[in-house]
Amino acid sequence: MNIIVRKATEDDIAKLKNKPTWGCEVSEFDWHYGNEEICWLTEGEVTLTYDGGSVSFGAGDYVEFPKGLTCVWKVTKPVRKHYEFR
Repeated sequence: MNIIVRKATEDDIAKLKNKPTWGCEVSEFDWHYGNEEICWLTEGEVTLTYDGGSVSFGAGDYVEFPKGLTCVWKVTKPVRKHYEFR
């Protein structure tokens, strides 16, 4: 599974700033992506573990989660993100 994490560009922000938002307090939970998701984090910090490794991301990052990904979200600072399923 290829998870893409990078700093959000102006184009990413323009595309996602009017999309729905989701937030989460400090927590840890299992998650499965039935669809591909792209998101832009405006707040928080997360470490995601999955079969094949782990990745950390936070405020200001753009992230792409592939369809079929099963993972564990460890939210270390409350998260807020704009997202879109594809």
